[in-house]
Amino acid sequence: MTAGVPAVVIAAPASGSGKTTVATGLIGALRRVGHRVAPFKVGPDYIDPGYHGLAAGRPGRNLDPVLVGAERVVPLYQHGARDCDVAVVEGVMGLFDGRIDENHAGPVAEGSTAQVASLLGAPVVLVVDARGHSQSLAALLHGFATFDSGIRLGGVILNRVGSERHDQVLRAACDRVGLPVLGSMPRMTELEVPSRHLGLIPAVEHGTAATAAVAAMTDLVAAHVDLHAIAALARSTAAGPPWDPVAAVREAAVADRPLIAMAGGPAFTFGYAEHRELLTAAGAEVVVFDPLRDDLPSGTSGLVLPGGFPEEHAAALAANSALLTAVAEQARCGLPVHAECAGLLYLTRSLDGYPMAGVIDADAEFGPRLTLGYRDAVALTDSPLWRAGERVRGHEFHRTRLTTASTDIPAWGWHGSDGARVREGALVHRVHASYLHTHPAGNPEATGRFVAAAAEFAGAHASH
Repeated sequence: MTAGVPAVVIAAPASGSGKTTVATGLIGALRRVGHRVAPFKVGPDYIDPGYHGLAAGRPGRNLDPVLVGAERVVPLYQHGARDCDVAVVEGVMGLFDGRIDENHAGPVAEGSTAQVASLLGAPVVLVVDARGHSQSLAALLHGFATFDSGIRLGGVILNRVGSERHDQVLRAACDRVGLPVLGSMPRMTELEVPSRHLGLIPAVEHGTAATAAVAAMTDLVAAHVDLHAIAALARSTAAGPPWDPVAAVREAAVADRPLIAMAGGPAFTFGYAEHRELLTAAGAEVVVFDPLRDDLPSGTSGLVLPGGFPEEHAAALAANSALLTAVAEQARCGLPVHAECAGLLYLTRSLDGYPMAGVIDADAEFGPRLTLGYRDAVALTDSPLWRAGERVRGHEFHRTRLTTASTDIPAWGWHGSDGARVREGALVHRVHASYLHTHPAGNPEATGRFVAAAAEFAGAHASH
């Protein structure tokens, strides 16, 4: 039985408290003193793990019970923490915030930081935005410490403390409820990382500035947080074998090594580390390319277009007209394509007036509001990934919209929060395109089918 790597879960009473600064800085500071740190993020967030990965020197990974199932959280944790001696898990929103579902009967919200901390058997460190707090902080901490007996608060990190006197008052409040102060960090506005409509700018886009921001976070935490106390607090009751991508797709694996091109670079930054691992385990050779400047890799037999920010790079994407033409031609020839969110936009006729690949019969633009939330979707017809009638949990997270209704076959169906029927995405040729993000580890059979479809495409074109 494989024991769990010790972990601490970085949570907060609410969003905006500074979890990412603390978690990223803690990862970097622990690494700096010699620890091998495994970085994790609760939920479907793609941006924070990029900063975690810079700090840790290894991929940041997600733990999302909604998308992968609660039963896979511990195996995925074991997989991602392999060869490490401590893990730092950044929570999502407030400690007890998760999927809003009136029919959920569990003790904590599904997908919440509290649920993941409970599954891992790991202590929670609560990051409190100290602005506006005084003695009443004791009451807030008492509530979080006693709300759920299955969650253990191991201590508090005070963030954005205004003065030495402010620090003294807050420490006294923590003492009153018996919670140790593990760190007290001053207000540091220069640490603000540039953001846009979906949160922080991804680390890969922010370049050297992201590296500098991670270094500054590391310095801040190293100077104001008790690293020895954090490391001593870390523990996990997680046990069992790690998730194995080879075992997950063993029945579907092919021997032909089809080449699957995966879009990357600044415009396509949203993805899960497990996706590439599953593609490889299923028999594919995965080549990452940048649609802003690269050609379609020679011999491509399958194309993955993940999420990202194409609306920020629409002019540059349009300027690479040779790639757009090649993608359109190959799609018409039956190339299997898996496109999510940014990938959907790339395949439309136009994005904010700039020409795109024109595979999907629709136009797109940046919209006035954010579309956000988990979806219980049903595949409406067969595709290179899904079989008609299969149920999938996915997540939408975008500020763009299709301005013209596609006449292509919709990919997914679900019911909105108001009960209205939703038909979303598009199926055309062997292309599956949708706003819905799915987690490959929660649906490994889809990845296996996609690689098999790529192998079939490679075989058919090799014979011509």
